[in-house]
Amino acid sequence: MDFVAFIGDDKENWGQITALVTRGEWDNVIIVKNKAIEDFPALSNGEVVDVDCKTSLIELKEEMLNKLKVRIKDFEVSLSLASGNGKEHMALISALLSIPVGIRLVVFTKKGIEQIN
Repeated sequence: MDFVAFIGDDKENWGQITALVTRGEWDNVIIVKNKAIEDFPALSNGEVVDVDCKTSLIELKEEMLNKLKVRIKDFEVSLSLASGNGKEHMALISALLSIPVGIRLVVFTKKGIEQIN
């Protein structure tokens, strides 16, 4: 299954995403990142897609849609919204549903990777 996550400027939540990326058994890892973020660590097992979060919600959704639809390989994705804000989350969810793909929300806990839906 593909894994998709958003990386915002809230560094305190990046560890959640990193744990999901490194401990999951994903076919494809796509990190959507605010292009203003410069110090997110490089991924050895995934792809980082930069987006301009200063645009309107609709423009951000369209940018995400155009960049994700060529990268998503499955009919559903595991999605983490641990990082970012409401505008970024709404744009990402809307873009994924417009592809269209199903969404399974995932989180890393003491028990490991868990689906929360």
